[in-house]
Amino acid sequence: MQKRTVLLVATATVAALAAAGALAFAAVVWGGLYNVSATSQHLQLTHTVLETAMRQAVRLRARDLTEPPLADERMALRGAACFRDKCVQCHGAPGVAQGDIGQSMQPVPGPLVDARRHWRPRELYWLTRQGIKMSGMPAWEFRLGDEQLWEVVAFMQRLPDLNAPAYADWMRRAPACVRPPQPLQASVDVDRGRLALAQHACHACHTIPGITGPSAHVGPPLAGIASRQLIAGTLANTPENLARWLVATQQVKPGTAMPQLGVSERDARDMAAYLATLR
Repeated sequence: MQKRTVLLVATATVAALAAAGALAFAAVVWGGLYNVSATSQHLQLTHTVLETAMRQAVRLRARDLTEPPLADERMALRGAACFRDKCVQCHGAPGVAQGDIGQSMQPVPGPLVDARRHWRPRELYWLTRQGIKMSGMPAWEFRLGDEQLWEVVAFMQRLPDLNAPAYADWMRRAPACVRPPQPLQASVDVDRGRLALAQHACHACHTIPGITGPSAHVGPPLAGIASRQLIAGTLANTPENLARWLVATQQVKPGTAMPQLGVSERDARDMAAYLATLR
């Protein structure tokens, strides 16, 4: 009898705590109590927990990656060019401040001059390729080639040894950061196409089944797009034409509100393959 009473009390206590937690959660979310302003910093505990979770997640997922040789200075020079064009605006560099966006972000993007001391090369590669959600760190997989990603990592191995003049010298010698053409695959990749739609920010304007995002109504929803007769009222709805629309939007329909997103042919084919499943 006594054990039963203790069990009932424990159950009632847990239920009461769960109800109180749900009410507090509802008050914070629907009551607008949580301050989302970028001028309101996270609590230090929140920042520490999130940073720890991020570090452990990266280490887990990068543990089996094979690192190529990174000592070649020509490789690092090519990486320096992409670092200059893609990374400095948020992370800064020796003698170079972050841009306005990087300085104002929460959480603030950390400097990369000491990245070698905190991350293994394979972890830096994974971070650069995959990005970090809810942090502003983008995934560069769809904008830089795999070889270029390793070149950026190679340059980051040099950063701790550079002062401002040495960094400036590297930038003078660095070539342009130009992504080489992606080889077209023999077959399309539907899963990669779904990722490419998100990485090209298509869900910022369209609601797309299978892609988490806002209830956007700038462009038409893409549910059922595979059953439509025309693309943008202009092209017959075929996978080839949809890929063409994604690559050359303004050429296909000059003046359309949809911007040309710089989608590669490979990405466009994979994106069209995923959209073809939305019936």
